[in-house]
Amino acid sequence: MTTALAHPTAEPRARFVDLAAAEWLKLWSLRSTGWSLLVAALAVLAFNAGKAWDNVRYWPEGEPGYAERFIADGIPLMHAFTTDAGTVMMLAAGAFGALAVTGEYSTGLVRTTFAAVPARRSVMTAKVCVVATVMAVFGAVVAAVSFAATQAILSTEDAGVTLDHPGALRLVVASALLAPVAALVGAALGTLIRHGAGAVVGSVLILLLLPLVLDEDRHWSAVLAHAMPYVAWMRLGDSAYHPGAVPYPWTTGGAWTVYALWALAAAAVTVTTVHRRDQ
Repeated sequence: MTTALAHPTAEPRARFVDLAAAEWLKLWSLRSTGWSLLVAALAVLAFNAGKAWDNVRYWPEGEPGYAERFIADGIPLMHAFTTDAGTVMMLAAGAFGALAVTGEYSTGLVRTTFAAVPARRSVMTAKVCVVATVMAVFGAVVAAVSFAATQAILSTEDAGVTLDHPGALRLVVASALLAPVAALVGAALGTLIRHGAGAVVGSVLILLLLPLVLDEDRHWSAVLAHAMPYVAWMRLGDSAYHPGAVPYPWTTGGAWTVYALWALAAAAVTVTTVHRRDQ
C-alpha cells in the first residue's frame, strides 16, 4: 500500500477525440457562432437568388431561343454562385477561422488550455480539424441550397440547369470548399498575429485584395494570380472558359492544386507556429 501511494499512477494523455470534442464545445458554446454562420449563409443566398430573380424579372418576352442562348452562354452557372457571393463567403469564412483562434488569446483561455494539455500541436490540430469540418459542412449546405434556389428561379423561364449540366457539379464543389480553405487561412493568420482585428484584416488583404492588384495579362503577375484561392475558385466556376481566351491559360487541375496547397500550408502554420511561441 505504501509503495502504491509513493508512486501514483500517471494521468493518461488526452486522446485526440477528447481534444476535438473540447474544441467543438468551445466553438459552439459561443452564441455568436451559430448566428454569424446563419447571417453569412443568408447573405450569400441573397446575392445569388437576387441575381437570378433580376434575370427573371426583366426576361425578354417573345424572343425565340433566348433561354437556349442563356444556358449556352453559361449564365445559369454564373448566377448559381456569383462573385459577390464568393466574396462574402471568403470574408465570413476567413473571419470565422481567425476568431476561432484569437478568441482564446483575447480571453486568456489559451493559457488554461495549454496548461491542461501541454501538447500544443495536438490541441491546434484538433482545432484545425473542427474549424475545417464546420466550414466544409457550412460551405456544402450553402452551395447546394444556392444552386437549387437559383436554378428553381431560372426554371420559371425554362432557363435553369441541373447538377449534371457540364460544369455544374464542379462549381458547387469549388464553392463549397472555398469556405474551409478561407477559414484555414484565417486560422493561420490568427495563430501568427494573435489579435482578432489584425487577423481578420490580414485575411481580407490576402484572400480578397491581393488578387485584385494582380494582372493576368503579364506572365509573372498571372502566375501569382493563379496561385490565389479566389482566382482558383473563379477558374473552377467558369464553365465557359476557353484556354485560348486569355494570354496565360491554366487548367482546372492547377486550380484544385491551389486549393489543396493553401489548405495544407495554412493548417501546417496553425499547428507548428504555436509550439515555438509563448502563450
